[in-house]
Amino acid sequence: MLWTCRVLCSQAGPSAGGWKPLRFDGGAFHLKGTGELTRALLVLRLCAWPPLVTHGLALQAWSQRLLGSQLSGALLRASIYGQFVAGETTEEVRACVQQLQSLGLRPLLAVPTEEEPDSAVKTGEAWYEGNLRAMLRCVDLSRGLLESPGPTGNILMQLKITALMSTRLCKELTSRVQRPGGSLELSPERLAEAMDSGQDLQVSCLNVEQTRHLQASLSRLHRVVQDTYEQLRRDAEAADRAGLAFGVKLVRGAYLDKEREVARLQGTEDPTQPDYKATSQSYSRCLELMLTQVSHRGPMCPLMVASHNEDSVHQATKRMWELGIPLDGPVCFGQLLGMCDHVSLALGQAGYAVYKSIPYGSLEEVIPYLIRRAQENQSVLRGARREQELLSQELRRRLLGRGLRVPH
Repeated sequence: MLWTCRVLCSQAGPSAGGWKPLRFDGGAFHLKGTGELTRALLVLRLCAWPPLVTHGLALQAWSQRLLGSQLSGALLRASIYGQFVAGETTEEVRACVQQLQSLGLRPLLAVPTEEEPDSAVKTGEAWYEGNLRAMLRCVDLSRGLLESPGPTGNILMQLKITALMSTRLCKELTSRVQRPGGSLELSPERLAEAMDSGQDLQVSCLNVEQTRHLQASLSRLHRVVQDTYEQLRRDAEAADRAGLAFGVKLVRGAYLDKEREVARLQGTEDPTQPDYKATSQSYSRCLELMLTQVSHRGPMCPLMVASHNEDSVHQATKRMWELGIPLDGPVCFGQLLGMCDHVSLALGQAGYAVYKSIPYGSLEEVIPYLIRRAQENQSVLRGARREQELLSQELRRRLLGRGLRVPH
């Protein structure tokens, strides 16, 4: 992830009166319209149906042939696209950002790129260069949102290095660096110098093709970050005076099926946790470790708690209070646009920094991206039953005319 804003940290300690757990009971749904809640309930129920997710791309093609592109597109915009995507034009994205900010939430722009080429056409450097152009457009969009009038607040964007660089080469480099003694040819200083200077990089442990791809990948990374030169310069000077910063986006495992299948095909040990309980325990331990690091290192250790799990969010907020980590400090929370709103809204209204990952782009660009992400995260979508129950309760309350809910 590229952090395009400086994370601030104050010296405030735990608030007086003791810690009170947030209530993720849908109380903040009063901030949303009935139409939004109805669409959310419908879409989340559809996404929890495995056949729809598994055969999503085929169903999309069938819908276009049967209904025509215009009607099929209108249905998608009114449902899945409208629920999970900010829009296609700058104006649509800006409107989505402003709506999020009115709810106490922040935008995390997501470029809808794939990690690896999925066909013979998408091979070679041209595919990665296409991803680079999409990321640079995202940088321009972020800049435009910051320059537009109104309280835009902090704008972040997220990208995956594997959209600019081969996953296979990333694993190869990691393996070599982790070996005893490592490889001086692959030191961060040498790679950074090659990225800045653009000079040819010679790495004896890589073949000619790998070296050429590494050089091109470093050039792509340089083009993405050089829009942020002054920010990088200030951060680099601060890092030089105080040591290296260590920023973490802590994500709950969501690729169980994919990781286990790769391990089976390669005949290697399963790298995943054995069950949900073990996953939760691991996330809890890692969260405790990182929050302790944040309390000691402050802004040198920014942390994003990227989780839809209520227990994990409760743990994070409680430990932040106990450790004296302020709400405007280097800890923020991350959830997907269109999901987990009962948690996101409660956090935002309580003053925590909450970012919603917002994909954007045309139907042709985004729908295949959403379907593939849904296929990879079926366990998360099936686990959204509590959110569906809360949405149903709120809609029943409104339809039966029981009056407005009093926010907690």
